[in-house]
Amino acid sequence: MTRARRIAYGSLVVAAMVLAIKLVAWVMTGSVALYSDAMESVVNLATALAALIAIGYAERPADAGHPYGHHKAEYFSAVLTGVLIVIAAIAILRAAWSGLIDPVPLDAPWQGLAVNIVASLVNGAWCWMLLREGRKLRSPALEADGRHLLTDVASSVGVTIGVAAAVLTGLDWLDPALAVLVALNILWSGWMVVSASLGGLMDAAVPDEVLTDLREVISTHGEGAVEAHDLRTRHAGRATFIEFHLVVPGEMSVDDAHRICDRIEAGLKEKVSDCIVTIHVEPEHKAKHTGIVVI
Repeated sequence: MTRARRIAYGSLVVAAMVLAIKLVAWVMTGSVALYSDAMESVVNLATALAALIAIGYAERPADAGHPYGHHKAEYFSAVLTGVLIVIAAIAILRAAWSGLIDPVPLDAPWQGLAVNIVASLVNGAWCWMLLREGRKLRSPALEADGRHLLTDVASSVGVTIGVAAAVLTGLDWLDPALAVLVALNILWSGWMVVSASLGGLMDAAVPDEVLTDLREVISTHGEGAVEAHDLRTRHAGRATFIEFHLVVPGEMSVDDAHRICDRIEAGLKEKVSDCIVTIHVEPEHKAKHTGIVVI
């Protein structure tokens, strides 16, 4: 089992545990704000399951039906996360509206808040791990899960402060009003998760700084060639696809041209892990004199 999948299983366990803790806090207090916090954990559980399924599918090797692999499956998980966040926000707004119309005092608020704080601490620790490992493993599904969890932690802190304020001031309407703010916050989180995933689905290129590094590798490792042009890149989950044309002297043998390609490919894979390189070799008269000059 890969590390990404082990982490995804861990997310499922943590999400279920945190949801159970938050439900206890809500039942103890009857707080609409704590209910909104628990609803967000329902989304966490669903997205953790979606991430696990997507990561497992994305790790499948290329086959006849999918010759470029299944890497993009993780982006669909991230988009699903955004959709589920919107659904949760609507459910929270509905409950908050009822609370605003008929606010009620909270039961055992301090005990409930203490329980909710425990859940927030667990979430915070797991969120930090997800973001770190998601970037390290270049997993869109784990990163999306981590970003949403970060929003959940921020919401929980706000809920704790708000519920405490409602109890201390006796203003019962603060509880549902806070739930509205939580709903708006997670709606923003959903949009950020979806927008970050759309770039991958639309074959967005690598960042400019990475592109500069790739051009330098091609230039320094392409000794014997004339130039390289039409460099194109795209992301697909953990994979980075790199394509370009390499111009070589017309009299160069196929063996010599192939050795140059192997040298460039090795340099690119050292610079960018999990990259898939395609090089189209062309004779010297195809040079455009506008691409990458080989040193």
